[in-house]
Amino acid sequence: MQRDSDKDSYAAMLAAVQAFHTKHDFKSTGGEELIYRVALMAEELGEVSACVSKGKPRDELAEEVADLMILLMGTAIAAKFDLNSAFWQKMNKLMLREARMVNGRIRVSEFRTK
Repeated sequence: MQRDSDKDSYAAMLAAVQAFHTKHDFKSTGGEELIYRVALMAEELGEVSACVSKGKPRDELAEEVADLMILLMGTAIAAKFDLNSAFWQKMNKLMLREARMVNGRIRVSEFRTK
C-alpha cells in the first residue's frame, strides 16, 4: 500500500496500476488487449456522462473519472508507451494553440482554414 506522501506521484499511481495488472494476470488473460481496453474506456466514459447528465453526487463522478484514469494508465502499460511523457508532449502543443468561441463555448483545437 502507498504511503500518503507517495499518493501525488505519477510513478506511484502507475506502479499501483501495474500491480493490479500483475495481480490479475491481464497480460495472459486478454486484459491488455487494446480493442478490449478501448471498449472498457468507452463504457467508463458513458458512466462519467451518466453522472454528469443525471446530476449524480460529485463523489460518484470522481469515482468514475478515477476508473477512466486507471484504464488510461493501464492502456499505456499494455501498449508499452510512456503516458507521462506523452501527456507533457501533448500539453506543450496544446499550450501553443489559439482558442476560439464555437457555439458559445471555448474551443482550443487545431483549426483548419478552408
